[in-house]
Amino acid sequence: MEGRRHLAHFLVPVMLVLFHCLMAAGGPLHHVVNPHWYPATATWYGSPEGDGSDGGACGYGSLVDVKPFRARVGAVSPVLFKSGEGCGACYKVRCLDKSICSRRAATVIITDECPGGYCSNGRTHFDLSGAAFGRMAIAGAGGGLRNRGVISVIYRRTPCKYPGKNIAFHVNEGSTDYWLSLLVEFEDGDGDVGSMHIREVNSNEWLEMTHIWGANWCIIGGPLKGPFSVKLTTLSTGRSLSAREVIPSNWSPKATYTSRLNFY
Repeated sequence: MEGRRHLAHFLVPVMLVLFHCLMAAGGPLHHVVNPHWYPATATWYGSPEGDGSDGGACGYGSLVDVKPFRARVGAVSPVLFKSGEGCGACYKVRCLDKSICSRRAATVIITDECPGGYCSNGRTHFDLSGAAFGRMAIAGAGGGLRNRGVISVIYRRTPCKYPGKNIAFHVNEGSTDYWLSLLVEFEDGDGDVGSMHIREVNSNEWLEMTHIWGANWCIIGGPLKGPFSVKLTTLSTGRSLSAREVIPSNWSPKATYTSRLNFY
């Protein structure tokens, strides 16, 4: 009994220190991985071996045409798009017919919304690039799977992984010292954004940004004075990350500024 009391006296302070460290880092570490698979339907669009849409309703623009997005993009129904707050989330999608479907799931990044057809009436639906859709088939059967049109699938969330990439902030066209709009790129882990704040130079106040559309956020005020620090909080698990003075004082619209941080 005496040994247990000594062990308890040792463990309690250690656990308290660990708790406070986690809170200081933005809260307890949660994971977006969900081991459960859920039913949905899927179609494909574009050319049979194509990379998917240019741009899309998330606003990623030409990023969808190059790695790591290339050939991994997909549009989802409103129930997963979440008015744009679902942009950037990653999913594993797998079809079920053993005669043609691989046991391997295709990993897709949400870059667009499909608002009508199979995507309407509260359905959970994925409209994938031709290349991503074909990846669900066994070797050599991609064309046959695409010929089926709409298929039943199962899906689950999975962490986004961008090896060698740090979170970047693209300053949208039209931004000024009084209206600043940012797009988040290459966010590991959750991939989605639930809130964003910026902090001006020589200020201790975090100013809340407003979600406007897709993966784009803005703030109205000013004149806003850089360099700006940016804090983002994920939608799925509430993890936060702050990039100190990532946007310089001489920032310009249509430029992208890369931080030294990511969640993984």
